[in-house]
Amino acid sequence: MKYDFTPKGVCSRGIHVELDGDVIRSVKFDGGCNGNTQGVAALAVGMTVDEYVKRCKGIKCGFKNTSCPDQLALALEEALAEQKKAYVICSREITRRETLSGFFSVWA
Repeated sequence: MKYDFTPKGVCSRGIHVELDGDVIRSVKFDGGCNGNTQGVAALAVGMTVDEYVKRCKGIKCGFKNTSCPDQLALALEEALAEQKKAYVICSREITRRETLSGFFSVWA
């Protein structure tokens, strides 16, 4: 699942993540401190969302209340929540279809 996030309170203007279940497959920052964001992105790949969040959520940059690693943690939490929500909606739809197809097959 691909997810785009607009960070707040940092130099980067966008964060793009791709998840495979709860595993981080790719991260790309738009803007920010180029070397730092590339390093954060490279280190995050292969981690689970929970592991990254546990390590990086709450990190501050200078006098700011947040940082690019912290904003990535927020982005990953949102992406995982969206993925779970989509899965639940999809599961409900499949269940509804299976139920209806079973109902109509009785009358066929």
